[in-house]
Amino acid sequence: MSYKRIIPRLDIKGPNLVKGIHLEGLRVLGKPEEFAKFYYENGADELLLQDVVASLFERNSLDNIISKIAQEIFIPLTVGGGLRTIEDIQRVLRYGADKVAINTAAIKNPNFIKEAANKFGSSTIVVSIEAIKENDGRYLAYVDNGRDFTGVDVFEWSKKVEEFGAGEIILTSVDKDGTGEGFDSELIKTVVDSVSIPVIAHGGAGKKEDVVSMIQTTDAHSVANASIFHYDFVSKNKSKFASETEGNIEFLKANRSFHNFETTTVNELKKELIRNNIKCRF
Repeated sequence: MSYKRIIPRLDIKGPNLVKGIHLEGLRVLGKPEEFAKFYYENGADELLLQDVVASLFERNSLDNIISKIAQEIFIPLTVGGGLRTIEDIQRVLRYGADKVAINTAAIKNPNFIKEAANKFGSSTIVVSIEAIKENDGRYLAYVDNGRDFTGVDVFEWSKKVEEFGAGEIILTSVDKDGTGEGFDSELIKTVVDSVSIPVIAHGGAGKKEDVVSMIQTTDAHSVANASIFHYDFVSKNKSKFASETEGNIEFLKANRSFHNFETTTVNELKKELIRNNIKCRF
């Protein structure tokens, strides 16, 4: 079993880190720079930044945030959302990203994957797949943060992504995202078994044991978590963020509990993996 990477995912809207359920109903949680620095210091292997409203502006708008975070952390930084041209990719790499995650542009024009991989190297190009399970049992890929139907079969698309030169896949179960109900292991295992490039599983973790079980069941190469990390950090810093954060901060002010989640830190999750004989860098 290879070393498993733990990757906090930071969904960003404007200046704020946000979190929703099924990629919708976004709650403001705080400043992404604060979360990123904490995760870096707490042992994260990489960070994933996703501009969740990029489709509205038809471009990634994280330049300043990328620059701030890149100056504070020294682990790989993947940036996604609204990257549709070679120039878009060049820009975010210039601001400090190490890798880029593409979705909409890749589905609309698979040759864009090949063009980008040839230009920047396969290790720089990650394809994000947002999967929803249909009533007939098929898994289909969606774009624009899980909002837009494409009709593309997830498993066939995963194989094409590899063929066109992507270095990794970020696989999100939209059905499970933000629910704390656990991962869709059927989805993850089928994609992992279909390709030879690394698959980063995302969507559904409610506790450390969910991550352990998913890795043991699917042998996913890495896991991207949001809620279990974010809500732990928020619970310890809520009063600070509620007074300083911009936008709709009613969720922070309400002092609600995170009843669907047994929150944890990156460090504690890695300890749990090691206790279960799962290799990770600690």
